[in-house]
Amino acid sequence: MLHTLKVRSHAREELVEFTAQVQEQLTASGAKEGVVVLFVQHTTAGLTVNENADPDVPRDMLHLLRTLIPQHGMGFRHDEENSDAHIKATLVGSSVTIPFARGELLLGRWQGIFLCEFDGGRERQIIMTLT
Repeated sequence: MLHTLKVRSHAREELVEFTAQVQEQLTASGAKEGVVVLFVQHTTAGLTVNENADPDVPRDMLHLLRTLIPQHGMGFRHDEENSDAHIKATLVGSSVTIPFARGELLLGRWQGIFLCEFDGGRERQIIMTLT
């Protein structure tokens, strides 16, 4: 099964949790056991599974990435001034895989699924497949 999810960011760099949207689509599909694969169709955004209980975790992740790869001052040649976003998206990765059973995502207690926005805010498309 193939689904397209839309996730909106509001800042240039932001981690947007969309676990509930994935679970809703999984529930609607009626699938009981398998694997969810999520893939973001953009070169300046990524996906990750990480802690969703403490908002300092996403803030700390963005702080480190901004420190390691600032938007300006690195001598990047790409004219759109978003080379940092391309590099950050490559480091984070464009897909995640999550098993499910009894129609429920098998995430850990503190885990959530995040869109990692590095060149927003905007709406991003995420392809969701169930196998």
